[in-house]
Amino acid sequence: MAVWRAAHTDDARRVDSVDVIVVLGAAEYNGTPSPVFAGRLQQAALLYREGRADRVVVLGGKQEGDVTSEGEAGREYLIESGLPATAVAAVSQGHTTYQSLEAAVKYMDGPAVPWAVLVSDPWHNLRIKRMASDLGIRAYASATWHSAARSQMTRLAGYTRETFAYLYYRLFGG
Repeated sequence: MAVWRAAHTDDARRVDSVDVIVVLGAAEYNGTPSPVFAGRLQQAALLYREGRADRVVVLGGKQEGDVTSEGEAGREYLIESGLPATAVAAVSQGHTTYQSLEAAVKYMDGPAVPWAVLVSDPWHNLRIKRMASDLGIRAYASATWHSAARSQMTRLAGYTRETFAYLYYRLFGG
């Protein structure tokens, strides 16, 4: 139930602005974001244009055989979508959500706890907020519904998978 509730809450709307918008990576193909990843990037661009933050950080490493990382592909996508190059950074480390968020924390290293809007798919919200909080980020989630699974079966699979992933994280950590 908690995964479903978090998926259906855009808690980023509770704050006027944050330090940074953080986009969780997803598949990219030869530098072109997958539809799932493009949906996340479009949500981040919307939040940026609304003035929610003045910078966007795109996360995601490089899989074996890839010509670019998820972070780099996402950065290029946002720049091509009209965001200023100076406002978008790629953090191209990590092959898991936790590793990517750890790399983001190192990138954002500063004197204060960063406030961030995390952008991913809806059923991911609860786990990414918990991970970010455990890593010292004050996190708000703003999921994309542009690319999320549309059928009842694929949505149910997403909620089920994330429920077990969240429980696994709580029991065993990153």
